[in-house]
Amino acid sequence: MKRAVSISLGSSKRNKAVVVKLLGEEVSIERIGTDGDMEAAALKYKELDGKVDAFGVGGADLGLLVDTKWYPLYSVNKMVRFVKQTPIVDGTGLKITLEKKAAGFLDQHLKGYIEARGRRAFIMTGADRWGLTRSFLDAGYECTFGDFMFSLGLNIPLHTDRQLKSLAALVMPIAGRLPFEWVYPTGEKQEERKPKYPKWFQWATVVAGDCHYIKRYMPDDMQGKVVVTNTTTEADIELFRKCGVKYLVTTTPVLEGRSFGTNMMESALIAVSGKGRVLTHAEYEELLAKLGFEPTLQELN
Repeated sequence: MKRAVSISLGSSKRNKAVVVKLLGEEVSIERIGTDGDMEAAALKYKELDGKVDAFGVGGADLGLLVDTKWYPLYSVNKMVRFVKQTPIVDGTGLKITLEKKAAGFLDQHLKGYIEARGRRAFIMTGADRWGLTRSFLDAGYECTFGDFMFSLGLNIPLHTDRQLKSLAALVMPIAGRLPFEWVYPTGEKQEERKPKYPKWFQWATVVAGDCHYIKRYMPDDMQGKVVVTNTTTEADIELFRKCGVKYLVTTTPVLEGRSFGTNMMESALIAVSGKGRVLTHAEYEELLAKLGFEPTLQELN
């Protein structure tokens, strides 16, 4: 049996292990949270290096791919310093390939509902989810990006891909060297609720992006909203339902009641491919086509 393991800076309360069959082969996929402890994560990678088929980096990114420009996150790269044998990914490959299908999926299944309310999307952070960003821009949505708001704490909305690329070019050479927990919630902080900028949530018909960001910052009133995200647990789904979310779309498959992160699913694809290396975007596309992976739609209210 193939084995893919995601080691995450997130809460250990979200740990999950399942065995799935992909392309006729059983793959064990396991998520291990370290509650924000980067050194504990580094040691777990060291322990399992060479013993599993692929690693995922959860609750963090090794860097940001903004269009074609790669910006490394140096503090996170220290976490994987012991990995010498096992291929390791942070989900960027699937963010580019799988998430770019999101807006098309909405048009296929919810076009009338969305057009009646307006093609407006509030994307929590656009620079680090370029596939999602391009998906909504290319589909003609009026977009607002919360990169300044949620990563830098500044109430400055962005609206174009050019603004996102300019922001990344200006900020990432500096932000990439900051401690990761300064710009993204880790460990128990991922479970805290701190609603901010309700105006933009209410403006949008679709709220898209990282599940931790959405849960942390969304208002209690999300009546009628469409949420596009991934890495949902049953508790996350119940929170969205309680806040009035009408439709939940997860860009990764739902397995045993939850959707795993793009890093977990990307490492599972590497494991089942048998190539022993990170795949190209074209190879991901080929595997996704064979597997028939597409977003999952749930009506919550």
